[in-house]
Amino acid sequence: MTLTLYGIPNCDTVKKARVWLDGRGIAHGFHDYKKAGIDAATLSGWARAVGWEVLLNRAGTTWRKLPDEAREGVDEAKAIALMVEQPSLIKRPVVTGGARLLVGFKPAEWEAALG
Repeated sequence: MTLTLYGIPNCDTVKKARVWLDGRGIAHGFHDYKKAGIDAATLSGWARAVGWEVLLNRAGTTWRKLPDEAREGVDEAKAIALMVEQPSLIKRPVVTGGARLLVGFKPAEWEAALG
């Protein structure tokens, strides 16, 4: 099983997730959204797996700083376009390569899926 952790290196939640994985000796790659970006096809696949509402981080400052017209009438297509344009809008971290897609860092959920 080859895991890939997607996120932003300076995000506190991503840091906690990386420490958790390292502490359990779980090998993983890291995909930095800021440097490598993310494509719409990948996000669409994730949205099919967990729902676009789970992926879109509406609690962060990036969402709050968007103009009102960008935040209004959000559907899957608009959400994916926004996340491609501004990867900070993706809830972090996302982990692929396991039995299922993990979004956000919840230690109990990760233990069940990866432990």
